[in-house]
Amino acid sequence: MNNNFSRRTFLKRATAAGLLGALTATGLSDPVKAAEQRGEKLGTLIDLTRCDGCPNSPTPLCVAACRQHNQSRFPEPQKPLKYYWPQKKVEDWSDKRELTTRLTPYNWTFVDKVKVEHNGLQHEIHVPRRCMHCDNPTCLKLCPFSAIAKESTGAVSIDDEVCFGGAKCRDVCPWGIPQRQAGVGLYLQIAPDLAGGGVMYKCDLCSDLLAVGQKPACVQACPREALAIGPREEIQALARKKAQDMGGYVYGDLENGGTSTLYISSVPFEKIDQAIKADKKQKEDNSPGRPGMPVKVDNYLESEKGLFYSALLAPFAGAAAAGITAYRTLKGDQSNGTSPNPVNPGEEEEHGHDNP
Repeated sequence: MNNNFSRRTFLKRATAAGLLGALTATGLSDPVKAAEQRGEKLGTLIDLTRCDGCPNSPTPLCVAACRQHNQSRFPEPQKPLKYYWPQKKVEDWSDKRELTTRLTPYNWTFVDKVKVEHNGLQHEIHVPRRCMHCDNPTCLKLCPFSAIAKESTGAVSIDDEVCFGGAKCRDVCPWGIPQRQAGVGLYLQIAPDLAGGGVMYKCDLCSDLLAVGQKPACVQACPREALAIGPREEIQALARKKAQDMGGYVYGDLENGGTSTLYISSVPFEKIDQAIKADKKQKEDNSPGRPGMPVKVDNYLESEKGLFYSALLAPFAGAAAAGITAYRTLKGDQSNGTSPNPVNPGEEEEHGHDNP
């Protein structure tokens, strides 16, 4: 009996150790290159038991690394900004570029902080937030301008050159991740007074780094190895194994039909979601860019309304895709109409005139 138990324990621990060794090895590019060679999608794991928000740094290091890596791609709006016809409002974050406490067009990841009571103990939880990179992205399927693509790595990106800033992607995202900046984008050249609203921005998982076999900037920068990246199935197995060993919980495995971003926590995500909502209510924070963590949220595309809207949109999206191809051809761009490294893949809420 003891021998059987010891054997099982050894095998479980050896499996976990093997996965951890493969995904947290010092060679930064190894997991990415291995997945690329095998043609596998990537997954990321965010371990909330390891993240402490970098208390000795003015900005969490993952956030600082993301901003430094992507700053050349941040939007530069043309002013004065025009209202979103027929509404008298506009989303403008250009005067709040240094804001790092939520998602914005100038800040594509941030670390939320909440206090959660669980099993009679008070826990301070730090939650890195960015795009979840869904397996079946609602934003991609319901973008009327075909401006969103899912790369072979599993990363979901927004092409800033063809995005009209209609914000449908934010409306159908369970977390409201993409954010909008006015005064930039194709709509300025086509119909600045009648259509569009800028460009939507979000994390694209550092597609430019993935393309050369490197890890995203946030993963590279984490001093506590709270973020890991590797083949999707291995990340999923690691998340489940670590959660089981700690008696904890996994997030992202089922939400929105499954995502490429998985979280593990020692406290239930329902309580984290409740804590975020309570903190926002207390601070009267009604602006976008600070998402909750709704558990087992359904994919909108699987609802009757979502299916109907997707079917209704299909002809328009097809025409938009054809128009985009023609636009790129006129510009001399011979690409296939998708952008593996979109120039501006992130954005945030409106704070220039009216709040959304």
